[in-house]
Amino acid sequence: MKIPSAYAAHDSLAAPARKRPEGWRFALGMVVIMIAGYGIMSTYWALIQTIAGAQAPAVVNDAETGSSPIGMILLLIGFGSMAGGVALAAEHVHKRAFLSLIGPLDLAWSQFKRVILPVAGITALVAILPFPGEGRALENNLPLGYWIALLPLSIFALGVQVVTEELLFRGYLQQHLSVISRDPRLWIGLPSALFALGHYMPAETGANAIPLALWAGAFGIAMGDLTARAGTLAPAIAVHFVNNAAAILLVSYQGDLSGLALYTLPVSVADVEPVRAALPVDILLLVVTWLAARVALRR
Repeated sequence: MKIPSAYAAHDSLAAPARKRPEGWRFALGMVVIMIAGYGIMSTYWALIQTIAGAQAPAVVNDAETGSSPIGMILLLIGFGSMAGGVALAAEHVHKRAFLSLIGPLDLAWSQFKRVILPVAGITALVAILPFPGEGRALENNLPLGYWIALLPLSIFALGVQVVTEELLFRGYLQQHLSVISRDPRLWIGLPSALFALGHYMPAETGANAIPLALWAGAFGIAMGDLTARAGTLAPAIAVHFVNNAAAILLVSYQGDLSGLALYTLPVSVADVEPVRAALPVDILLLVVTWLAARVALRR
């Protein structure tokens, strides 16, 4: 399949991957990412438990569920272990600079600034709308002063999580798959399918597991498209950050992953009726923010 002209910028982004295009390198790189990522993560959690001392069981439990501020911060920062694996694969298997996965940094910063403001504005407008259904008033989760005091660390931790996911899925996977095959249905579709699989959590989301995973897959396709059009990871990072900030820092479902939210909804992510009612709004928001990012990139 001929690559669409709209994706010409992706050829430049993936140019470092084409210098060593062997399939075995990609396979070895994936092994390095998984093994090194697991090793770095194990070391990270061992260090946290050592520092926590007698409080280690409680700290680890909070981090596993994200039900407290410190637990959620530790959980988000822990995602950075996978970025370490990606860095090792890029530098030592493919002999390319780790930051080349992002694209030209000056262009990336310019695109990030152009995209994040309109996307944040649209998301904020949607966030103030009433939640679908009856009796779904927001509940205070953290005192405002405490939430503000935590905000710099919360933003940093969220940034680690978002950038790591983009480096792996729209960076390493998408760019190196585009060298193996010119068909964007593969190099956008496969990372998006894996992104969806990573968000398939039936133990936490119950009957909502498949719909939420499908939404994540659609999100991955939208971010892959933005990356291919922009030639950097910056627009995808901007949209991803705003999306996660709204769901993690502003308004979260009660229970797991609510530790940093200013407000919570009086429902669980496993509750079928309210979550299914909110999904159409989430899908519409995804489409609108994707379009807004595309318009911003043309300025």
